[in-house]
Amino acid sequence: MTMHVKLSPEMEGFIKNKVASGFYGNATEVIRDAIRRMQAEESRVAVWHAAIQKGDDQFDRGEGVDYTPGALEEITQSAMKAMHSGQPMDPDVLP
Repeated sequence: MTMHVKLSPEMEGFIKNKVASGFYGNATEVIRDAIRRMQAEESRVAVWHAAIQKGDDQFDRGEGVDYTPGALEEITQSAMKAMHSGQPMDPDVLP
């Protein structure tokens, strides 16, 4: 499929610089990589929104925990123990 896209001079210069750096072989590779990154970001945001909805639903059912200094300490200790256990981190808590 051939598609013609009009870009600003700044965007065109950015793409040309990426190709000139040698990291990409041509402008098409730059555009494809940008689209793949956008798709990955959309997926990440969708998962994030689903997690927020899950938390909201739990809260609505009364499953929430009051945020107190004691609760924070318990969460911190649990996280420190998990971090030093050698077990893989829960992907829900990774950046």
